[in-house]
Order: sequence, then C-alpha cells, then structure tokens
Amino acid sequence: MLEFYGYWISTALLSALYLASAYMYATRKQWVREALTELGYSANNLVPFMIIVKVLGPVAILSRVSVPLSDLAYAGIFFHLLLSGLAHIGVRKPVGALPAAIGLALLIASFMTQNDARDAPSPYVQAAFL
Repeated sequence: MLEFYGYWISTALLSALYLASAYMYATRKQWVREALTELGYSANNLVPFMIIVKVLGPVAILSRVSVPLSDLAYAGIFFHLLLSGLAHIGVRKPVGALPAAIGLALLIASFMTQNDARDAPSPYVQAAFL
C-alpha cells in the first residue's frame, strides 16, 4: 500500500513540476529564452518544442495508454532532468540544478513503484533491481 501511495504522490508532483515548467515556458518566453541562452542553448527553436515535450511526457505517464510509450516518457524525462542539472552545474550555477535534482528523485520514485500501482507492469522495473 505504501508503494501505491508513493507512486501516485511522486508521479503527481513530477507531473506538476513539468506542467508548471511548460506554463512558464509558454507565458514568460523572453525570460526563458534569456535563461537558456545563459546556459549556451539557442532558444528560438527550443522553446516551442520543450513546451510540447513538457506537456506530453506527464500525459504519457499518467494516461498509460501504452506501457512502452510510458517507459519512453520516463526515459525522456530522465535525460532531460539529467542534462538540465548538468547544464546549470556547467555554467557554475548549481542552485539552478535544484529543480532537476528534485525532479530526478521524484522520477526515480515514480518509476520504481509504477508496477505496484498500475495494472500493466513495465518490464524495465524488474531489470532495474538486478
């Protein structure tokens, strides 16, 4: 039962983090472009793409239309958070990496407990324990 609640709480918080970030990307475009430019990214083409990805990732995990699609969303979010945190550390702004670190902790908790809360199990959760 603890894993069930752990899954839903961590997944809800991770989804809220991503949806809030997508909202910020959509409403504060100039600030986001400047922040991404400071990290060394060309933000003109990146921002619209990231808005879509930051919405579709949590939708794929929460809706669980397809287990492989859900696992792909977990992988995409993992790499996004990892690279985001490393980008902030790379420009000597480790405080900026804090949301990515929190997101990674929520992602790991959600991924590792998903089989306890969902009917269709992910084959990769068992592999993570080996």
